[in-house]
Amino acid sequence: MAANDRSRHITQGVARSPNRSMYYAMGYETADFDKPMVGIANGHSTITPCNAGLQKLADAAIAAVRAAGANPQVFGTPTISDGMAMGTEGMKYSLVSREVISDCIETCVQGQWLDGILVIGGCDKNMPGGMMALARCNVPGIYVYGGTIKPGRWKGQDLSIVSAFEAVGAYGSGGMSKEDFDGIERHACPTTGSCGGMYTANTMSSSFEALGMSLLGSSTMANPDEEKVESAAMSAGVLVSAVRRNIRPRDIITRRSIENAVALMMATGGSTNGVLHYLAIAHAAEVEWSIDDFERVRRRVPVICDLRPSGQYMATDLHQVGGIPQVMRILLDAGMIDGDCLTITGRTLGEELSEIAPAPPAGQTVIRGIDQALYAEGHLAILKGNLAPGGAVAKISGLKNPVITGPARVFEDEASAMDAILADRINPGDILVLRYLGPKGGPGMPEMLAPTSAIIGKGLGESVGFITDGRFSGGTWGMVVGHVTPEAYEGGLIAMVKEGDPITIDAHRQLLQLDVDEVELAKRRAAWVQPAPRYTRGVLAKFAQLARPASEGAVTG
Repeated sequence: MAANDRSRHITQGVARSPNRSMYYAMGYETADFDKPMVGIANGHSTITPCNAGLQKLADAAIAAVRAAGANPQVFGTPTISDGMAMGTEGMKYSLVSREVISDCIETCVQGQWLDGILVIGGCDKNMPGGMMALARCNVPGIYVYGGTIKPGRWKGQDLSIVSAFEAVGAYGSGGMSKEDFDGIERHACPTTGSCGGMYTANTMSSSFEALGMSLLGSSTMANPDEEKVESAAMSAGVLVSAVRRNIRPRDIITRRSIENAVALMMATGGSTNGVLHYLAIAHAAEVEWSIDDFERVRRRVPVICDLRPSGQYMATDLHQVGGIPQVMRILLDAGMIDGDCLTITGRTLGEELSEIAPAPPAGQTVIRGIDQALYAEGHLAILKGNLAPGGAVAKISGLKNPVITGPARVFEDEASAMDAILADRINPGDILVLRYLGPKGGPGMPEMLAPTSAIIGKGLGESVGFITDGRFSGGTWGMVVGHVTPEAYEGGLIAMVKEGDPITIDAHRQLLQLDVDEVELAKRRAAWVQPAPRYTRGVLAKFAQLARPASEGAVTG
């Protein structure tokens, strides 16, 4: 029976259950059975700095749920550190973890008949995994982001984790001293919190404010700061109120609110992964939303925030000048988001934003007005062509000319591509092709931050193209095109590319084209044989069997 078609425990579950004895074992009193049971999905983990600071937020939420007259029930969710797994076989588990997190939360919420759920997470896949579960379960829910890391510093320059990856290429090409390489590595991540630019974690958390499922201002707070703890407690209080008012995720997650979230991603220069994740969230919420909708939103929403990786500033800088509410107020006044959408507070987004100043503080350069946009259109372009009839995602911010035609440099794995870059075997005008890295072929659609950062470090960011059926990190920028669909493992044309073939990437025409005549391509298709699966057991094998194409969010359920 669907969650939204039944009463929860208060009317027909625990209150009259013979299993109340087990609750008494946990210290419950008789009066507690008339209170809502509110789950707290706690992503605390010492695996990664993104999640190492979450326990204090969970503790604050637990206290606030009790103070609001509800019973907190805490359970854990796993996480994978994308930054630590990058460039290793472990990276294949990253996207898979999104599905595992979602399944974990759904299992506990539905198995324990919880009346509401507060999800706390930090690293990249925590956010979409949690939101997919909220949409699936459809009991009142709220998302609490763990907060961003504070910038590192080395010789007067702000650093992020991407600084360390780019330093590899710069040091390898002789453009950086050993002292600076070591200094950047040691100082890039000075605190707990998620990666500090508008990378995937901050992209998804920021968009949740626009979606209406997180409190305004909460997504750009730094994890070490006390305001983040206070925000977690406030979120818990809002959730208990939503439980009593029966405000459910699917009342909030609609086609209009997803469009608001995507508009916010465009305005802030967010991660390519946001495309994949919002396809998955829409699927979980049973909302009609396709890959072509991203291109439609892109054409009407400019980039107005100068944020890393392709800009100057960090998430903490954005927070200091008004954060995501300030960006949304500008978009609302320009008619670029819908203020009538409901939020978890019970108020509309427009009502929430009515308390925000129309413009950011004078003198700041982090947020621009619509008439002073960095780019007149959004930066996440959907490309199609014979290489990607199902679509591919290009991030075109920071580029002087997002058009290139050049010879293919073909690699079957990330390590060999990385070796070629560091050995100076990749030249201006080349187009790297990394394949068999899609949802099924990887499996798990790993990210390519190490080679793309090495390209930037080598000074080739404007002159070398990069296409893959895998993904890119939120920290990636340059002439990069990912999520190529169909993927190589499914017989997509990317599997037929040969070394030296001319390829065109043209973001102006939304084109990704292999410039080889159809007679030759027909011969290659006839000769192609699907490779054996790389994994035949375990979670990666299950993901490979179940995952839908990237153009459908690579979801498994």
